Amino acid sequence: MNTKKLSYLALLTLVIVLVGCGLMQEEQSLEPSMVKAPTATTGLAAVAMPDKYAAQISQDILSAGGNAVDAAIAVGFALAVTFIDAGNIGGGGFMTIKMHDEVAFLDYREKAPAAAHKNMYLGPDGDVIENITLIGGQAAGVPGTVAGFWRAHQRFGTLPWKDLVSPAIELAKNGFMPAPILVDDIQSARDWFGDQTNFNEYFASIQYDKVFKQAELAATLTRIAELGADDFYRGKTAELIVAQMEKTNGLISAEDLNNYQAVWREPLRAEWRGYEVISSPPPSSGGFAIIQLLKMKDYLGDLFQGLEHNSAQYIHLVAEMEKRVFADRAEYLGDPDFVDVDINAIIDDSYIKRRAAEVNASTISALEGVTPGLESPNTTHYSIVDAQGNAVSNTYTINWSYGSGVVVEGAGFLLNNEMDDFSAKPGVPNIFGVVGDEANEIQPGKRMLSSMSPTILLKDGAVEMVLGTPGGSTIFTTVFQVIVNIIDFNMTAEEAVGATRFHHQLLPPDLITYNGFQIDRPLSAKTVAALAERGYRALPHDYEFGDVQLIMKQGDSWTAASDPRDRGVSRVFEVDVPDS
Repeated sequence: MNTKKLSYLALLTLVIVLVGCGLMQEEQSLEPSMVKAPTATTGLAAVAMPDKYAAQISQDILSAGGNAVDAAIAVGFALAVTFIDAGNIGGGGFMTIKMHDEVAFLDYREKAPAAAHKNMYLGPDGDVIENITLIGGQAAGVPGTVAGFWRAHQRFGTLPWKDLVSPAIELAKNGFMPAPILVDDIQSARDWFGDQTNFNEYFASIQYDKVFKQAELAATLTRIAELGADDFYRGKTAELIVAQMEKTNGLISAEDLNNYQAVWREPLRAEWRGYEVISSPPPSSGGFAIIQLLKMKDYLGDLFQGLEHNSAQYIHLVAEMEKRVFADRAEYLGDPDFVDVDINAIIDDSYIKRRAAEVNASTISALEGVTPGLESPNTTHYSIVDAQGNAVSNTYTINWSYGSGVVVEGAGFLLNNEMDDFSAKPGVPNIFGVVGDEANEIQPGKRMLSSMSPTILLKDGAVEMVLGTPGGSTIFTTVFQVIVNIIDFNMTAEEAVGATRFHHQLLPPDLITYNGFQIDRPLSAKTVAALAERGYRALPHDYEFGDVQLIMKQGDSWTAASDPRDRGVSRVFEVDVPDS
């Protein structure tokens, strides 16, 4: 690695932080950059990020000769500082990677502690105790983010580990200017946590016009930079986590941390209309769902012929498809290390064709007729393509906004509340309204089911599209709609991520929700009325779901777009192509 480039990167990052990221103009947040064709010594890279700090850091890493995985690691640590609502080192996630001729999937999802058991959240009456899976120490699973980034770096990283963590350290130590949307959100969360956790002690003082510093987090990141994942799982940080668990009745032990491993899994891969769709396998339900939805729509092609985007009939047909996907999700999906998931059977063409044939073209299917055929608003996602055409699609989370609300004292980071993603009791919905069964029951060391869907589409072996989103149970329905917006409705990247989205998830059987708050593009009154005539309740979603980060091929270049619903930044830019 060129040491001059590293020195430049460190200096540039420090300057950016000290001046409040003055180099990053707000007008870039919604407009993807298009640049001239590269010369023989340069190539085009693209990033789609949840905030401006991540956008600058990813560009710096790629410009310094790092690859897509290097940039993904640096961004992941930086978002742990600036994207407090979801960026994390106290959570976990999934990373889908295309690196040269390799396609890989990294599972760094959280695990249930060894002391966990399937009835741990039930009261004497057998019902789930209110909010116990959401607030406080017992809601936290064993975090996987640091182990995941470390393992990704060991296999694919090219720049030194310390240099990838360094930008996050500077942001935590010297501070950053919080986005207004973040400040508002933190203030709205104060009553949710109240005095049940130490959340307000750490974050209630955040202001729009004041640099926010996190000294404890800076110290933690410094240890991680020096010692790698070993510090988090066996060193000083591990000791602080265990001490916090003892204070908050949590279950994570030193043994749980020591035993945690991120694992490489075979990604789901499916051919669809000349593309190869690469997405997340179990313990995510996202990949199978995207494949089922895309193929089911094709099997119902005659019914979709000529339908306008987001017309009542279009929404009805997609809702009928989604019912069946969520029925399969509830019955079959879970951690493949604990449950025998016949994933090939439920993405087999003949099975999907049979499921498509069950769709009722005119009325809502009765719930009892939608049996199996055999998730957080503030998760976050980012997409990266480097100058050599390598790609990373990464989604990670602490589940609901600000996770459990428990900050590890002395370490300065929030712990997740991912235990809510288990089925605390069969048939009882979690905070996203999603039900599960025995396949997703709590077991020691088990990974909870997820909807995260970091996805890459290839064409002739080359990257064509990289995308993903937060949004709990709306994640894979969102990713599906964005792909269809582009392929079937010829939308631009910006149009595809900005279009109104809708969601249906089996229960309640008549409810369709849609984006309708921050973006002035709700479903038309005519469409809502037409759905009502069919027996649907079409209502604005409880939160403005999704923060899609999309990169897609455009001729010989790239175009990138960040969802206008939040504070994302997308860029396409020239970088020097590293010597092979």
